[in-house]
Amino acid sequence: MGKAGWRLIIVLLGFWMFAETVRAQDTYVTIKTSHGNMRVLLYNETPEHRREFLKLVNSDHFDGTLFYRVIENFVIQGGSSDSRNAPPGKHIGYGSGAHNISSEFNDRYFHKRGAICAPRQPENINHFRMSDISQFYIVQGRVYTHEELDILEKRVNNPILKELREKYYVPKKPELDRLREEDPRAFNALIREIRAKIDFDFNVSDHMYFTDAQREAYTTIGGLPDLDGDYTVFGEVVEGLEVVSIIAALKTDKNDRPLTDVVIKIE
Repeated sequence: MGKAGWRLIIVLLGFWMFAETVRAQDTYVTIKTSHGNMRVLLYNETPEHRREFLKLVNSDHFDGTLFYRVIENFVIQGGSSDSRNAPPGKHIGYGSGAHNISSEFNDRYFHKRGAICAPRQPENINHFRMSDISQFYIVQGRVYTHEELDILEKRVNNPILKELREKYYVPKKPELDRLREEDPRAFNALIREIRAKIDFDFNVSDHMYFTDAQREAYTTIGGLPDLDGDYTVFGEVVEGLEVVSIIAALKTDKNDRPLTDVVIKIE
């Protein structure tokens, strides 16, 4: 290969390395309010949410909207286009500017305190749990004990296991009772088959299992473990986390809207 060919390879390699560097760079935005600012990291691992959220930021979609749903020890939610210049007492919902995109669930990211997430319409009208990136919520939540997390897991998992047991074990029980007496080897083989089916179906179900990282976060800084796997988490507050608590503690009306508007500007 001649010098020209090597130069071309070096140039192409340089472009590739530059592209990889740009792709790996972290992306931040700042959510400004009258109660302080929050610097937010947008995850690279949820690229569609990051891309569409930034498009809306750059088009000033969020500027002038409100944190219109504020529940202490739960979330602060804002960004709905219907909240802009909304008169006091007006109920604000999903907004006329909904922007739905596919969910991007990632086991690494969950509803710890400070997580920024995409709301969505209920599953009865949103079967694929698509996100509405035209607004967002930030988690406050609370601190949990390990025992409470165990209870949450059992509350979700036990009904699933009960249903699978009724599906696979109960119909085979008479045969198992007979084989236990007549043919222990066949009994053990059938038991293994039933357990394999139950284990497979359970593993592909919407069961709940908290990782060590989740347990560490939920038992120290807190969050909302109940929401994991239902809504896409696409970033987190890295500076100004105290602002979430300040806004969450504001007095609200019957619709959970702060009595004094909390106006949003995102840069």
